[in-house]
Amino acid sequence: MRVYVPLTLPGLAEAYKAGEVGAGPLVAYAVTPALREWYLSDDIEELEYAALSRAALASLRLLAADPGAPRRRVVVAVDVPDGEASADPGRGLDPAALGEVRVAGAVRLAKVASVHVDSADAEADVAAAAGAMEAADGGDDDARFVVDGAEDHELLWYATQEIPNLVGPGGD
Repeated sequence: MRVYVPLTLPGLAEAYKAGEVGAGPLVAYAVTPALREWYLSDDIEELEYAALSRAALASLRLLAADPGAPRRRVVVAVDVPDGEASADPGRGLDPAALGEVRVAGAVRLAKVASVHVDSADAEADVAAAAGAMEAADGGDDDARFVVDGAEDHELLWYATQEIPNLVGPGGD
C-alpha cells in the first residue's frame, strides 16, 4: 500500500539523519474506502493524487505549528505492507480524516519511493496559508481562500537520492 506521510523540511532532515521516518504510529494518507467514496473516482492515479493532496494539507498544518520551518510543504511517499497501515473506523467519514491512516511503526528511509516538496516560488503562498490555517479551520471563508491558494502550487517530485540536496548542508 502506498501511503503519503506529511512532513516539513526540518522533519525530512531529521528522517534523513535517523535513517527512518518518525516513530510509530505515523499519521499518513492513503487511498481508503472513505476517500474513494468522497472522491467518486475509480482512477487509481486520481485517487493517489487525492491522498497526496490530503497529506500536503496535513504538512501545511505542521508548518502552522512550526513557525521556524521553511514555508514549503513536504510529503514522503512510502510503500508499506497492507497490514501496517490502517484507517481509524471511528473517523472514517469525518471530512477532516479522509484518507487518514496510521502506520504501525517507523518507516526506514530505504522504503521511501519519492519525496514531494513545494518549489521556492510557492513559499509566500504557503506562508500565508499556514498563517490562515487556524481561522480557516474555524470556518472563516476568507482564510479558507488563502489556504486554498497553497493548493494552486503543485508539489515537485524528487527521487530519494535527492534528499541530501533538499535538506541542505546539515543533512549530509
